[in-house]
Amino acid sequence: MNNNHWQFDTKAIHACHRPDPETGAISQTVVPAVAYAFADAESAAACVSGERQGTYYGRYGNPTARTLEEKVACLENGEACIGLSSGMAAISSALLAFLQAGDHVIVTKDVYGGTYNFITKMAPRFGISHSFVDCTDPAVVEASIISNTKAIFVETPSNPLLTVLDLKALAEVAKAHKLPLIVDNTFMTPCLQRPLELGADVVVHSATKYMNGHGDVLAGFVVGRQDVVDFVRMRVSGDLGQNLNAWESFLILRGLKTLGLRVREHCANAAAVAGYLDAHPNVMKVHYPGLASHPQHELARRQMKEMGGIVSFEVHGGEGAAKQVMDRLELAMISFSLGDPETLVQHPASMTHFSMPREVRYEQGITDGLLRLSIGLESAEDIIADLEQALQTLPEEDQA
Repeated sequence: MNNNHWQFDTKAIHACHRPDPETGAISQTVVPAVAYAFADAESAAACVSGERQGTYYGRYGNPTARTLEEKVACLENGEACIGLSSGMAAISSALLAFLQAGDHVIVTKDVYGGTYNFITKMAPRFGISHSFVDCTDPAVVEASIISNTKAIFVETPSNPLLTVLDLKALAEVAKAHKLPLIVDNTFMTPCLQRPLELGADVVVHSATKYMNGHGDVLAGFVVGRQDVVDFVRMRVSGDLGQNLNAWESFLILRGLKTLGLRVREHCANAAAVAGYLDAHPNVMKVHYPGLASHPQHELARRQMKEMGGIVSFEVHGGEGAAKQVMDRLELAMISFSLGDPETLVQHPASMTHFSMPREVRYEQGITDGLLRLSIGLESAEDIIADLEQALQTLPEEDQA
């Protein structure tokens, strides 16, 4: 079925999916198989060697996961996709697909704490070096390329400061030096931003977040050229055992059907919350690309369809005041995740980015008074009312 003319919401439901040929069931079949039988020895050998398509062992995929992978590749407009056991499995696998001992990688300085940990703690054990770079300036990125640089890794908007990077400009730098540009698209999803269409080579997702959208799955995706995905499947995730199981693949396929609807509501609620916080006297600064005060607001308007569902803000009074606000919230729940139906709040300095040295956090702008909100699907009025009662409880000495 040709789906090139379909809009995103239609693709999210129908692309790469057919009713079960035997039962007619519309819902995706769950195949939790580990082993697969072959008619003869030659068929088995041909499958293992790649001479013919098929699955021969559960660590390298299963039919349910393959349907999901085909759909995500379609939504990102990529050649191929592999589903993995977590977002960090996707990030680490994508990096290891291009990096080996003696190589160097450029990483955007404003980056998720888990990525920071892998780059600073695990990658050096493989003999991989790195540079954290201000990727808002493509000239700075280009100047940071050295003889053994083998990849550029960015996320946009970033976690937790919502820094927006010019993917077209970064892709031009990467291509001029024959380097792969890897983009973490978790915050945007293919509903709002498709990095491959802007020149990136590989897209990664924590599908735990918006792609699944219900807070009940750990998963990740790597999307890119067929040869890159094949290498990840066979030599990285396959050898390291990072496969995605059939049940979680099914849950994500179910979640994708409402991705467009959910993300648009997340965005509308986030815009309302950001506007409210931006005018609040107890709030020092709001990080949200939809605000005209955001340093990359115009770039965000060009590059992203909408502004996403994450809002970060800094309160007067530092860590004590930030945690007091968190503890006073009644509707929003304290949690490390994001992209769920529920509004979630976390304190990056003591939670997702705790492992970063304080001076590194401060240099990146992650202050002790910073809170990150994952705006949920509740009524925006109720989310704002919850924030209002929490912010009003700050003691007078903590107010500006």
